[in-house]
Amino acid sequence: MKKIFFIILLTGVITATQVKGQESLFSIQYSMGFGVGDLGEFNEAASFRGMSFDYRYMIDRSMGVGFETGYNLFYDKMNYATYTRGTESLSGVQFRYTHAVPVLAAFDYFIIPDTQFNPFVGLGIGTLYTNRDVDMGMYRWKRDVWQFAIRPQVGVIIATPGVDFIVGAKYYSAFKANDVEGQSYITINVGLAF
Repeated sequence: MKKIFFIILLTGVITATQVKGQESLFSIQYSMGFGVGDLGEFNEAASFRGMSFDYRYMIDRSMGVGFETGYNLFYDKMNYATYTRGTESLSGVQFRYTHAVPVLAAFDYFIIPDTQFNPFVGLGIGTLYTNRDVDMGMYRWKRDVWQFAIRPQVGVIIATPGVDFIVGAKYYSAFKANDVEGQSYITINVGLAF
């Protein structure tokens, strides 16, 4: 897993340096997630295992279109208790995992372009893949679903010589599909923009 992450990071940095001169914006961000609604009830703990990759082609100085993908892992260890699922009741410790992978088309509007502090707002539309696992003793329950999702965001790009920093917040809101409630979460992101 570490090798795959390193390869993705290296590919992103190389790509970013190549697209910088083409009036494009590429960012790699560390993402902290907080579940909302059904996801927040299933995984109460915050996710400190996340990342986000964004690419925007700049139409002009203040507007960019592109895509976004990322990954957040939500994890909880539940106390020893009796859990009922359908007609089954089992006693034990539960380990709950939710893997969330957004794949979105995105649009951003940069409010004060060509300044050291450039705030922006954005909207993404696409899909959210959610994989939910429950481990309990020798049993594992899995469920995965693709859901239609929208993602508003706010943030700021802080320009420095050489590389820019990006700080922002995103709200992923997915809609119910295949009898699975919409999986929504908020992320706080910090990273580098090229």
